Amino acid sequence: MTAFSEASDQRLPVAGRSRIVDAALDLIREDRGAFLGMLALNAAAVGAGLVGPWLLGRIINTVQAGGTVDAVDRLALLILISAVAQLLLARYARLVGYRFGERTLTRVRDQFVDRTLALPASVVERAGTGDLAVRGTADVAAVGTTLRDVGPNVLIAAVQALFIIVAVFLLNPLLGACGLVGLIGIWFAVRWYLRRAHTAYLAEGAANSALAEQLTLTATGARTVEALRLERNRIDMCLGTIDNCLRTRRRTLFLRSVLFPSVDVSYVVPVVGVLLIGSVLHRHGLVSLGALVASALYLRQLSQPLDTILFVVEQLQRSGASFARVEGLGTVPSPRADAGTAQPVRDPADDRIELTDVHYAYSGTNDVVRSVSLTIRPGERLAVVGPSGAGKTTLSRLLAGIDSPRTGTVAVGGVPVAELPLETLRRQVALVTQDHHIFIGTLRDNLLLAAPTATDSELAHALEAVGAEWVAKLPDGLDTWLGAQAYHLEASRAQQLSLARVVLANPHTLILDEATALLDPRTARRTERTLAAVLQGRTVIAIAHRLHTAHDADRVAVMEDGRLAELGSHDELVAAGGAYARLWRSWHGESEAPS
Repeated sequence: MTAFSEASDQRLPVAGRSRIVDAALDLIREDRGAFLGMLALNAAAVGAGLVGPWLLGRIINTVQAGGTVDAVDRLALLILISAVAQLLLARYARLVGYRFGERTLTRVRDQFVDRTLALPASVVERAGTGDLAVRGTADVAAVGTTLRDVGPNVLIAAVQALFIIVAVFLLNPLLGACGLVGLIGIWFAVRWYLRRAHTAYLAEGAANSALAEQLTLTATGARTVEALRLERNRIDMCLGTIDNCLRTRRRTLFLRSVLFPSVDVSYVVPVVGVLLIGSVLHRHGLVSLGALVASALYLRQLSQPLDTILFVVEQLQRSGASFARVEGLGTVPSPRADAGTAQPVRDPADDRIELTDVHYAYSGTNDVVRSVSLTIRPGERLAVVGPSGAGKTTLSRLLAGIDSPRTGTVAVGGVPVAELPLETLRRQVALVTQDHHIFIGTLRDNLLLAAPTATDSELAHALEAVGAEWVAKLPDGLDTWLGAQAYHLEASRAQQLSLARVVLANPHTLILDEATALLDPRTARRTERTLAAVLQGRTVIAIAHRLHTAHDADRVAVMEDGRLAELGSHDELVAAGGAYARLWRSWHGESEAPS
C-alpha cells in the first residue's frame, strides 16, 4: 500500500551550473579537432556571406558615380562567387557539426549507462525507476537533438550575427551604434526569459518524472490495484500528477508567449532606425548611399541569425535542464572504493564475513537491524529465519553491500564491504532474490551474462543444477528467443534461469533471499540441495520461510525485531525450546506443549 500511496520524494540529484559547464567543456576537449574545424568553417562561411551586401553597396556607388557596365558585371560575378563559396563552406561546416554532435552524444549515452550501472541499488529503489527512465530517454534525446541539430545552428548564427554587427560598424560607426541600440529590446526580453526559464524547465522535467513513476507503479502493480480495489486511488494519483505536469507546461508556454512577440517587434527597430538616421546623414553628405543600403541590408540580414538563436533558446533551456538531470547522476555519492579514495584498496584475506555491532535504519524510521554481531565461516551454510518484519531481507542487503550500516561494520576477509570496489565485491558475494529479470534475447544470451566465456556444456550443467529440465524440450534449445513477443517464461522458470546464472558466476558467497519462493516446495528443496552440491565449499546464506532450508543448514540464525535472537544448529535450537523451536513446531502444525 505504501508503494502505491505516493511516489518517492528522494529524487535523483540535478547538476549545478558549474558542473554543467565543466561537463560541456570536457565533451568539447575530447573532440576539440572537430569543434575547432566547425568554428573555422562557420567563420569562413559567414565571412563569405558578408561579401554580398558590401559588393552591392559598391555597385550602387559605382552606378551613382557613372561607372561602366563591365565594372558592375565584375562586382556581380564576385557576388555570385561569394554566394557559392558560402554555400559550400556552410555545407561542410554543418557536416562537421553533425559528426561532432553524434560522437559527443555517443559519449553522453555511454557515460549515462556507466553511471546508471554504478548507482547504488538503494538510491535507485528510493528515487524510483520513473525518474531514471525519463532521464535515460527523454532527457538524453533532448541533449542529443541539441548536440546534433541545435548546437551547430546556434554556433553558425552566433558567428554570423557577430560578423554582421562588425561589418556595419566598419561601414559607418554611427550607423552601427544606431543598429546596436535598436537591439536593446531583444536583450531585455531574453534576459527576462533566461532568469525564469531554467527553473521552469527543471520543474517540468521533475513533473514528467513523477508522472512516469506513477504510471509505472500503476502498470506493474495492476493486479494488486484490482485485488484491493484501488482503481479510484490510482486514478486520483495519476490525475494529480497530470495536473502538475499541465501547470509546469503552462508556465513554460507563458514564458515563450512573452519572449517571441517581444523579439519579433525588436527585429524591425534597428532597420528603421538606420534608415531614418542614415537618410539624414546622407542628406548632409556624411554617408554614401551605398553604405546606407549595405548597412540596412546587413541589419535586415541580422534578423535571420538572431531569429535562429532566439527560436532555439527555448530548446536550449529545455536541453540545458535535461543535461543537468543527465549529468546529475555523476553527483550521486558512492560508498565504493572504486569511486575514488585516497587509500589503496585492500584485497580480502579470505571469504570470512563478519558483522560487528551493525545497526541500520531506512530513511526517517527507527533501526530495523539492531546490534547484530555475527561471523560466517568460509564454506558454511547459514540459514536466516524469523517472522515477517524481523529484518532478514535488510540483513541480506547489508551482507551483499547494497546498503551500508548506520553504525558498525560488515567486512569480507577483514575488509569493510564499503571499501571494496563493486567488481571485487560481486566476485565475493552474490545476492539472489525472488525478483528476477529476463533480457530480450536468446536463452544462451541470458546465461552468458554471468559467464561470457562459458561453453554450451557449462551452460547445460548450470541449468541441470537448478532443475531446469524444460530447456531440453524447447524447440530451439539454448537459441530459443525470449521476450514478450517470443517465448514467454513463467515466473518459476525465470527464477530457475536466474539461479543458473548464479551457478555460472560461481561467487565465493551466495545469498539466497527467498530465491526459490516461486518454485513448488518439492522442486525448491531439490533445487536447493543440488545447488548446495554444485556450490560445495562456497558460503551459502539462505533467507527462508520454508524451514527445511534451515534443517539442512550448518547453522541457523534467528532474527526477531531486528536483533539476532538465536544462533546454532537446527538440532541445538530445537532442543533449546526457544524462538526457533516455536517456529519449527508451528511450521509442522504442532501445538505448543502445555505449561
